[in-house]
Amino acid sequence: MKATSMSPRSGQRTAPSTAVVLLHGHPLERNLARAVTAEAAGTFVLVLAITSTAVAAALSRPVAGPPYGSLAVPVAGGLALAIAVASLGHISGAHLNPAVTLGLAVNRHFPWACAPGYLIAQFTGATAAAAATWGLYGDQARSIARLGATVPAAGVSVGRVAAAEAVVTFVLVLVVVAVATDSRVPRGIAAVAIGAALAVAIVIAGPVSGAGVNPARAIAPMILAGEFSDWWAYLVAPVVGAVVAVALYDRFLRGGTTSACDDPRT
Repeated sequence: MKATSMSPRSGQRTAPSTAVVLLHGHPLERNLARAVTAEAAGTFVLVLAITSTAVAAALSRPVAGPPYGSLAVPVAGGLALAIAVASLGHISGAHLNPAVTLGLAVNRHFPWACAPGYLIAQFTGATAAAAATWGLYGDQARSIARLGATVPAAGVSVGRVAAAEAVVTFVLVLVVVAVATDSRVPRGIAAVAIGAALAVAIVIAGPVSGAGVNPARAIAPMILAGEFSDWWAYLVAPVVGAVVAVALYDRFLRGGTTSACDDPRT
């Protein structure tokens, strides 16, 4: 499949070719099975960290002192994403989020032929993580904590939920595209920056929507818990935010052209 790619060296578009550059400058491997396995495993790690921490906080399970506080989930999610990106980015690009995959695909930076495999892997990994959380914490994890499924805060309309999810996913994906595809950014900071962006997104949206920021992370626990509050907002809004983020960076922020501000004669 031919697709417009981004050069990992120059950060500029190249002519259409069969080589599609993934996040972190790694070419899409011919072995798609390896890539989708990495996506499933990475999404499992990410969602398990978030849902298990959310369940432990909801059930007031202490570790070596008081139970988890409000910052536990963003810290766990941010660290887990940083770990997954650092360890799996060279295999699959470490999307780990259907919104990232679709945002890239819509903007022609990821082949549509590979997108279904990535999406299935991400939802499979997230569902396995929700099931593991249920197994680790018992029936109370489902009956009381809803397996960490995202739910709107009291009095929050579905419109506000959708807006919150779109905005924070925009923030996350803008950072992902900036640090993982632009050669002007040192590659060593990508994992840390992406993890920090997720932590910030959760802090922002947590009190409003529960901070899905990832359709797989949001929908998988809902399915196993039987809790479907405003499910479509958690599915659609992050994709919209991601598409806008990739388009904004690609069209207005990526290097490759000289502006008047770069010319000392003006």
